[in-house]
Amino acid sequence: MTVGVKPEKPLVRVADAQSVETALTSRYSVRAFVPTPVPRPLIQRLLELASSAPSGTNIQPWQVYVVTGGARDRLCERVCAAHERRYQQGAQADSLTPDYVYYPTDWPAKNLARRRENGWGLYGLLGIQKGEKDKMHRQAQQNYRLFEAPVGIFVTIDRRMGQGAILESGMFLQALMTAARAHGLHSCPQAAWNDFAPLVRECIGATDEEILVCGLALGYIDASQKINAFDAGRVPLEEFVVWCED
Repeated sequence: MTVGVKPEKPLVRVADAQSVETALTSRYSVRAFVPTPVPRPLIQRLLELASSAPSGTNIQPWQVYVVTGGARDRLCERVCAAHERRYQQGAQADSLTPDYVYYPTDWPAKNLARRRENGWGLYGLLGIQKGEKDKMHRQAQQNYRLFEAPVGIFVTIDRRMGQGAILESGMFLQALMTAARAHGLHSCPQAAWNDFAPLVRECIGATDEEILVCGLALGYIDASQKINAFDAGRVPLEEFVVWCED
């Protein structure tokens, strides 16, 4: 890494604001991809763009693992097998634990309501009814198949880092997903991989000194699959913005 002073240049103005807005607003979690490979130079370009994400004192805490081809298939096969064992045998099936607590145990009411609305809306679109555990399990396992995306991206941070590094990794992921839209790709950030973090680290070659922050499926959307018509929606500004003015 080279640290220095940028040469003087005119302030850069975004001439096409609409394209930036479209890249942001057209991003959503895609859950079915076509197997079309994503060229490595394009993946590299997306990661370069994402690396412009901010971090406190420029620590750039993210470590990125890109899985494709045979490495991708082996990862998916092993984690799917572990997921299946856990479903059949229960908690005693393995000793795998998440690297950090992603979801709370004591949910604020408004957030829990949104979570339930999202879950049942998605299941409803797929024709999965409450109590159909086998169908829910099969759909959940699609996470560990990367929804058939040809590229999996896993972000880790050093265990010694503070909680801010998770925030900064999130900004990196948001930049990556926005850049992907600018180049015609879609993505799906996946917390589900956290449940099998030790196994994921083993498969991708990460050390035990790293925390798995998130997985990400990346590729070209399969527009023929109805699951990709799901619209999670967003709450209006009035529900989450407080204006502090004189």
